[in-house]
Amino acid sequence: MTDQQLSKAQSRMASFAPKLVDLTSNVLFGDVWERPELNKRDRSLITCTALVATGKTEQMEFHFPRAIENGVTREELVEMITHMAFYVGWPCAMSAMNKAMDIFGET
Repeated sequence: MTDQQLSKAQSRMASFAPKLVDLTSNVLFGDVWERPELNKRDRSLITCTALVATGKTEQMEFHFPRAIENGVTREELVEMITHMAFYVGWPCAMSAMNKAMDIFGET
C-alpha cells in the first residue's frame, strides 16, 4: 500500500509503528475485509457495533463514514446505537450517539 492509500492515522503512525501500519493495511484491510463470507456492508455494521460496545469513539471517526460508503444508512447506525444502549449500557450509547452527531454534522 502506498503512502497515498494510507489513512490519516496510518500515515501519522507509519514511521513510529511501521509493523502495525503494515498489519493494518495488508492483513486487516487487505485480507480480513476482503474475505467473501461477509460483504463490506455487514462487516462495517459489525465493526461499528463493536466500537459502540467497547466505547472506542476515536475509531468511530473512521468507521462510521466508511460504513456509509459501504451501504449502511445513517438511520441504521442510529438504530444500532439505540439498540446497543440496552445491551452495552447507556453511557456507551450516548457517547457513540454524540460522536455520530459530530461526524455527520448534526450538532
